[in-house]
Amino acid sequence: MSNSNSDLQNRRQKAIPRGVANSLAIYADRASNAEVWDVEGKRYIDFGTGIAVLNTGHLHPKVKAAVAAQLDKFSHTCFQVTPYESYVELAEQLNALAPGKSPKKTIFLTTGAEAIENAVKIARYHTKRSAIITFSGGFHGRTYLGISLTGKVQPYKAGFGPMMPEVYHVPYPMAYHGISVEDSLEAVYGLFKADVDPARVAAIVIEPVLGEGGFYQAPVELLRKLRGLCDQHGILLIVDEIQTGFGRTGRMFAVEYSGVEPDLMTIAKSVSGGIPLSAVIGKADIMDAPQPGGLGGTFAGSPLACAAGLAVLNVIKEEQLIQRANHIGKFMTSRLSGLQVRFPSIGEVRGVGAMVAIELVKNCSADQPDAELTKQLVQAAAAKGLILLSCGVYGNVIRFLAPLTISDALLKEGFNLFEQALQEVASSNIATTAA
Repeated sequence: MSNSNSDLQNRRQKAIPRGVANSLAIYADRASNAEVWDVEGKRYIDFGTGIAVLNTGHLHPKVKAAVAAQLDKFSHTCFQVTPYESYVELAEQLNALAPGKSPKKTIFLTTGAEAIENAVKIARYHTKRSAIITFSGGFHGRTYLGISLTGKVQPYKAGFGPMMPEVYHVPYPMAYHGISVEDSLEAVYGLFKADVDPARVAAIVIEPVLGEGGFYQAPVELLRKLRGLCDQHGILLIVDEIQTGFGRTGRMFAVEYSGVEPDLMTIAKSVSGGIPLSAVIGKADIMDAPQPGGLGGTFAGSPLACAAGLAVLNVIKEEQLIQRANHIGKFMTSRLSGLQVRFPSIGEVRGVGAMVAIELVKNCSADQPDAELTKQLVQAAAAKGLILLSCGVYGNVIRFLAPLTISDALLKEGFNLFEQALQEVASSNIATTAA
């Protein structure tokens, strides 16, 4: 066993391809709630949570106990061979929680990309159409359909072409960058005039808050108009809640802010407290369209993951994590807005519940994204004991994804470390510029 990050990084370089990137050369040894300890014994506050997977924190006792209890019974049977109650019960609970009054059904899978793939399969089967419209800046996974839907070339598409056919992209509204709801809708209308007959479009896929794309929230007006457009043309609306779900935005699902009912909704990440699980939740008649055997997977809806998922839903309810997300978000945005006054490199502070981000720029200009400062800040924060993630269409966004179970004390400590790192990086850049 190696006990140094550098030794493990050397081994990693030899054993694992460079395509699997690491933002930090920190090797985890153990974790608890909002804290991680590396193999050298250094402790970190975790504002990344494995990319929004741990809304209930690392190894929540109730999630851990549920998985342990299931492991004492069986670890795998394959739901399609010998089914089990936890799959059924979790589906029932998610159907009841899903937005809208239509009866719902749920299929479980393993990864977010699988959920997106299956949502598109179901949409195509139900509509007997093939084309898909999605948004620039969106991220929907690394499978071929996933990267085809993803609206970002580097690093996801470059060199992997050709992409899947009949996937069309339109701009996602970003007020900070001058892209309005009208711009997005006009682009959709433009597609209908120039590229694809709406009668051939199976679905429109959208994240209610861009995740990898930079934490921009879709305006309510856009989601409502897309709903109307879909209804007008017989198109299905697929809402990707993979990063936004399970209380992260101060609602169970971010689409609830709009009052819009999706036809299909994809979930993953925080659904099961760190055990791989994803799902498609949709209107029952649409979900029932594919024939028996058309959906499923050997490990899809693992009994360990379903047990964890049931525990997660209990924790969210019992610990009032949706309300907690709003409390965390108010603290974060207030603290970051204060820093914005002192640090002109913070161009914008954005937040929906506890899904919070800052965009870093040069010369106070949205047109001058500062990706280099963003990289420096992630590394400087890690050196001080804080795990951060970057994202964004221009690579210049820092996202804050603390567990919803984090204590106020750790939340404040984490932001103190962030402020120290920001001060250090900003001072260093000023000194370099002066030299």
